Amino acid sequence: MANNSLVSIANLTGEQLKYLLAMGREFEKRPNRKILDGKLVATLFFEPSTRTRLSFETAANRLGARVIGFTDPKVTSSTKGETLKDTIMMVSNYADVIVMRHYLEGAALWASEVSPVPIVNAGDGSNQHPSQTLLDLYTILQTQGRLDNLNICIVGDLKYGRTVHSLIMAMRHFNPKFKFVSPKELPLPEEYKDYCREHHIDFTECEQFDEDIIADADILYMTRVQRERFTDLMEYEKVKDVYILQRKMLGKARENMKILHPLPRVNEIAQDVDDDPHAYYFQQAKNGLYMREAILCNVLGITLDDIVADK
Repeated sequence: MANNSLVSIANLTGEQLKYLLAMGREFEKRPNRKILDGKLVATLFFEPSTRTRLSFETAANRLGARVIGFTDPKVTSSTKGETLKDTIMMVSNYADVIVMRHYLEGAALWASEVSPVPIVNAGDGSNQHPSQTLLDLYTILQTQGRLDNLNICIVGDLKYGRTVHSLIMAMRHFNPKFKFVSPKELPLPEEYKDYCREHHIDFTECEQFDEDIIADADILYMTRVQRERFTDLMEYEKVKDVYILQRKMLGKARENMKILHPLPRVNEIAQDVDDDPHAYYFQQAKNGLYMREAILCNVLGITLDDIVADK
């Protein structure tokens, strides 16, 4: 790539991940700075988003940058037939970094290959979501005190869940044990199972979801069944409520276990779980601010030393 883009979590080493987490820790101490004063961040969201878009825009604003962009491709020239390449080339004339969410897998990689400014992948179809994974890692480290040798149970839509796919790739550095829980219609794709085998990642699969499945987990990572990925709504209706985490299912959970969710939640976590001490998904979302501040600085060439020295 011709620039310092963040397209895939698979491109980052374990040391690079820890470096970014250290940057995030500095921003948690003091999120409001002027370290990006004079910079301009473009947020191009071809798919709906709440947390990702708002946290990137908040990160930019809290660091002194300005933000341009769109949240609805219908208001852009793509409705007139403008290609993604032309959109990227045009916006790169105005911005120092482009944060992009797109419905096509591989769109972020393609954009990074043509863009003269860094591209940050804010989700490309069912492929990757590296910024979500970085805040997930930050949250896991924050709650467990380590990243190594953890039992992680991932529940729900493993077929289309880009957050799941990215998390698997990131955790390859830290010797996890995964338990993949999904309906038979939404299993983890074979390519990610092969990835686990290739990187000697221990995993098991099952369709059952109950308190015994949860009992040995350090992290319980819930995901929603994504209606927008289904072409057949009858298939969606069949699986949308197959797994619902109830508070009564947490009776055997480890004391240190935390429940994460990339959000938005639909029905897969009952409302009564929110007040349980194991619930951590809203704090997880808050961590997105610190890690997206770190991401913006990193792709713009600002170092950890720069951040520590910034007073």
